[in-house]
Amino acid sequence: MPELTGAALLQIALLLSAVPAQYLISRWSGSTPAHRYHASARLLRIWKDWRKSFLNATAWMDWASMQMSKVQSFVGLEQDDMEEDPYDIESMIVDNDKGFFGASKDARSPRPPYVFLRVGDVVMERRGHMIGVIVGWDPELQAPSAWIERVYSNSEGITAEKTPHYKVLFSGPQASSVFVAYLPQTQLERVTRMKPNIPTLEQYFTHFDGERFVMQPWLREIFPEDENEDEEF
Repeated sequence: MPELTGAALLQIALLLSAVPAQYLISRWSGSTPAHRYHASARLLRIWKDWRKSFLNATAWMDWASMQMSKVQSFVGLEQDDMEEDPYDIESMIVDNDKGFFGASKDARSPRPPYVFLRVGDVVMERRGHMIGVIVGWDPELQAPSAWIERVYSNSEGITAEKTPHYKVLFSGPQASSVFVAYLPQTQLERVTRMKPNIPTLEQYFTHFDGERFVMQPWLREIFPEDENEDEEF
């Protein structure tokens, strides 16, 4: 009996599978020439999609990169964020010791005439129409470069650097939560005779006098001229 090689076994297997394969294809493709034509075209589309998805090195590299990004995000190792943003921005907007986001303890005196709004003013954010209260300001933008690049484009950043910016408290999504923002003067509009209910305001103000909130003594030391009466803009 002759010895069967691997190639011979493969040929026999192909021959044996030809008949059932032909039967299945004929059943799947139909009996008419039109049905067979559309079935063949569908088979070609399936093959092309499969080749692009599973036999394409670029697709596999993209998939691997996506999976790696998910893993890095899960364990907190997002490299881009670590390189571009060395600060904990969310915490710094609330308070920091670097003088960013209106947090400097240096007295804002004399008060520049181009700073139109004051600490204690109730304001509306013009884009989202949110109502908040000013708790601090800088005569010019004071923020980490990574934050500036993220928020402003190159042309906007040049203009924003010379624009007064205000630290504003807004009500958060929960009744006891607070949203803190650092916004340019151009995005804010003063609102009168409105007292928003925002948590933590008592840390900054003693009461609401009907027009604006009155500062606590420690805050008045930083913004000594903000309770002086001035002309409306």
